[in-house]
Amino acid sequence: MRWARTVVPPVLVGVLTVAGWELTVTFGRIAPFILPAPSAIWEQLVEQRANVVDAALASGANALVGLVVGAAAAVLAALAASRVRWLGDVSVPFAAVLNALPIIALAPILNNMFESTSSVPRRLIAAIIAFFPVFINTLRGLREVDPTHRELMDSYAAGGWTFARLVRLPGALPYVFTGLRQSSSLAVIAAVVAEYFGGLQDGLGARITSAAAFTAYPRAWAFVVGACVLGLVFYLTTLLLERLAMPWKARS
Repeated sequence: MRWARTVVPPVLVGVLTVAGWELTVTFGRIAPFILPAPSAIWEQLVEQRANVVDAALASGANALVGLVVGAAAAVLAALAASRVRWLGDVSVPFAAVLNALPIIALAPILNNMFESTSSVPRRLIAAIIAFFPVFINTLRGLREVDPTHRELMDSYAAGGWTFARLVRLPGALPYVFTGLRQSSSLAVIAAVVAEYFGGLQDGLGARITSAAAFTAYPRAWAFVVGACVLGLVFYLTTLLLERLAMPWKARS
């Protein structure tokens, strides 16, 4: 079956990887601070499951707000850049500069600009990181308009907004979701990494650094697993939204 060919190979590779990891750590006598065994990580994951869920919800909220804000700003900016050529020429390098900003440098600066109990810095960082992939992909989709569609809308004397609503945006949807798939995981990474540099200690990043500081490395890895699952949830949710928005693509 088709689903079996898609699902079984990665699951099999994952199981073999975990088994090899366990055997390597056990028989190689690798210290936990270098690499904990999967069994020890699983034990901590079960024991700390409530804390992992709470931390994942806190980080997930920051990542979700940042993703929505960043994606909305990116789509609006791409619409403007696709209409005005000089604005597009200026905005692409500016977006590249935003994409090149390191989280390590940005997080402490934003944390100092807001209260220590504020989640705004983490959400801003997630929004900045999510902006670039959505902007670049959306702009590319908006610019790739079929000349036949353009001529047809010109023959109807359609205005700029009507043309964008009926032709540009529907045609750019595959590009928008390509950017969203990339940004969904990046927003989670940005939100988690931003938590390393102060602020509320309620997210996955703060729990990872706290556990590592107390040499509880299996527990730290348990929160890392929580971050991986959170990123996967964001990515799969984006795939689901893409299928709902473009059902014809799923049938093709």
